[in-house]
Amino acid sequence: MNLRQLRYFTRIVETGNITRAAEQLYVAQPALGMQVRQLEQDYGVSLLVRHPRGVRTTRAGQLLYERACEILRLVDDTERLVKAQGRFEMEAIMLGLTNGFMNIVGRDLILLAKKELQGVKLGVVEERSIVLIDALERHEIDLALAYEVHERPGMIRVPLLEEEMLFVYGAENSNGRLHDKPIAFSEMAKYELVLPGQRDGVREQLFTAAKRRAIELNVILDVSSVSMMKRMVAAGDAAAVMPYGNAIEHVELGLLNARRIADPALSRTLYLVRSITRASFKHEEALLDLLAQIVQAYIARLGSLANGCSVAESSLAGVVATLRDEYRAPR
Repeated sequence: MNLRQLRYFTRIVETGNITRAAEQLYVAQPALGMQVRQLEQDYGVSLLVRHPRGVRTTRAGQLLYERACEILRLVDDTERLVKAQGRFEMEAIMLGLTNGFMNIVGRDLILLAKKELQGVKLGVVEERSIVLIDALERHEIDLALAYEVHERPGMIRVPLLEEEMLFVYGAENSNGRLHDKPIAFSEMAKYELVLPGQRDGVREQLFTAAKRRAIELNVILDVSSVSMMKRMVAAGDAAAVMPYGNAIEHVELGLLNARRIADPALSRTLYLVRSITRASFKHEEALLDLLAQIVQAYIARLGSLANGCSVAESSLAGVVATLRDEYRAPR
């Protein structure tokens, strides 16, 4: 057994699919499968069960996965400590944020980090939630604030807030603020809609609600670009459903109109997400305290459109203990 085999094995378990793991690791699928077979031969037990959609762990495989996570975290932590000895080193942390969050409090976050996070070189990546989670799996970023994150092996997620989504349409008689009268969900069926592409949380929730009410939505185009969606809506080509953070600038400038959605209201959950195979950062608690301030500012900016979860209402510093508990009991 070696570290490379452990990294390969944990990635396979976390993706649940050898083909996808091979793509993320930039390794040929046959070579990856051979590494797993070698582990199984060395231990004399089956570690994975193959099925049509991918793989799942056996009891022995789950034990190996949990221990491998501990070993890889220890290796990561040891590397950090050794490198830091004898010299001052800025700790580099890559944080992933969504477009709407960046629109509202991104500048505040960057300025506050520069002022309060001494010893941290904070990098920020702005992407859709699904892209951020994929980047976390590939260890391209260290933490993410992402929406509608489902439970998955190797990931810790802590809910921070619930945020309503809005019906956004052309700017006839826009007064630069949110429309007073909500739109009924069923009424949206009358409009031509432009929506994000497949696997997007907003799209999934919209179609789930429509299916439950036997409502057929008229989606004329899938666009995985927030800026393009807004341009099309502003031009009167279609309407859309999106969070206020994505549309706020255009609404305030009078380029778009926005209404709350009723019966049912649509909302999404913002999570703090990180990998359990990464060691704790030296400045992790300070970063979480800073994120607590920024999340509170985000909630205040959204007003009645957002409700903070219990963690965000107090302090994200408590998440450190949660993370450590999760480390001792990997999923």
